[in-house]
Amino acid sequence: MSSLTLRQALVRRRYLLGAMPWRAALYLLSSVPAGLLVLVSVLLLGVVGGVLSLVLVGLPLLLVLALLGIPVAAVERRRLRLIDPVPLGDPHRPPPRAGLASWLGTRLRERATWRESGYALLFALVLWPLEGLLVGGVLAVCGGLLSTPVVMAAVTGGEEVRVLKLPLAHSFPQAFVVALLGLALLPLFAYPLGWAAVARAALTRALLTPGADGLDARIEELGRSRMRLVDAFEAERRRIERDLHDGAQQRLVALSMTLGLARLESPPEPLGGLLATAHEEAGKALVEIRELIRGIHPQVLTDRGLTAAVEDVADRSAVPVEVDLDLPGRLPRPVETAVYFALCEALANVAKHSGASRAWVTGRDDGERLTVEVGDDGAGGASTAGGTGLQGVADRLSVLDGRLLLSSPAGGPTVLRLDVPRAPAHLVE
Repeated sequence: MSSLTLRQALVRRRYLLGAMPWRAALYLLSSVPAGLLVLVSVLLLGVVGGVLSLVLVGLPLLLVLALLGIPVAAVERRRLRLIDPVPLGDPHRPPPRAGLASWLGTRLRERATWRESGYALLFALVLWPLEGLLVGGVLAVCGGLLSTPVVMAAVTGGEEVRVLKLPLAHSFPQAFVVALLGLALLPLFAYPLGWAAVARAALTRALLTPGADGLDARIEELGRSRMRLVDAFEAERRRIERDLHDGAQQRLVALSMTLGLARLESPPEPLGGLLATAHEEAGKALVEIRELIRGIHPQVLTDRGLTAAVEDVADRSAVPVEVDLDLPGRLPRPVETAVYFALCEALANVAKHSGASRAWVTGRDDGERLTVEVGDDGAGGASTAGGTGLQGVADRLSVLDGRLLLSSPAGGPTVLRLDVPRAPAHLVE
């Protein structure tokens, strides 16, 4: 299929030599059977459903009538591809749960459903008769002129051919001239038919283009997909933590114990010195792997919650940190994890870059939003620009509909505020 739209093809010189005139005619002509089918469906569902609704049997038929615009719009989006390669998006959002009841509830609450129902009625009552009249008129005029010699030979026996009591041809030479005129009119009619198809396609696109509700549905689904990615990332990180804790760490512990026993049983030199060095290196590796496990996902966060985990980080900080967190209960796991690692990044920046002598962490949970502040009395000048770790913190909080606010004038103090809803709209439980 060409990448050109019908509108673009119409202004090109080689329009008549391509397939677009035939596509335009097919687009308009295919409206007739499709529109007739929609009209019959509307009448049957409306009349039968209205009559039987008195005994409640017709209510499902009326429900089908209300939803008839959905399949009609789906067919129209596909039919539009005949003359416009740019796809028309589906405005419907997926139902939150499986099952017919959830699907019906979602569709009946969408504005797109009722807009498509209105389009189906307009298509059934107005559009296809106009398109059929237009294409039928062109076919009648050109077809009638082209068939003049056949009519003269088969019907009038070589005598005069009349159309609406007007003489059209008196002889076979005139009949062939009339037929040539009909052939010449075909390319001339191709342009008005093409522009009529353009107008029809523009109307379809205007009525069936996803509106604000479709955009909102896509934004909502994007939020859900981002949360699913975050959950998958957290699950993978916990798997790595578990494998390190139960596998590599235990092997290092066994190795360290074996080297310790070997030192006790071996002579002082020269093997004793090598065993002592290996024992020390194994101890250092064990310390590093424990720090790595704690950095991946601290067990204290899982067992005791955010307050205890932040206090643990504060105890290990090179800069003295005062912690004052008022959190009456456990937070959702994605919120706890995101805020914890944001605070770790903030306190790491305090230790590395601020030159501060003290820092503090305060936070409140009002039942709807969690607000945490990290401050220090350092030199200031912190920024989220330039791809810093703070920008990564802001991106992570945005997945949870949260915000990161930074105040860090030159000379300090620096205050970093994390504001996260307790139950984000896209949180996947």
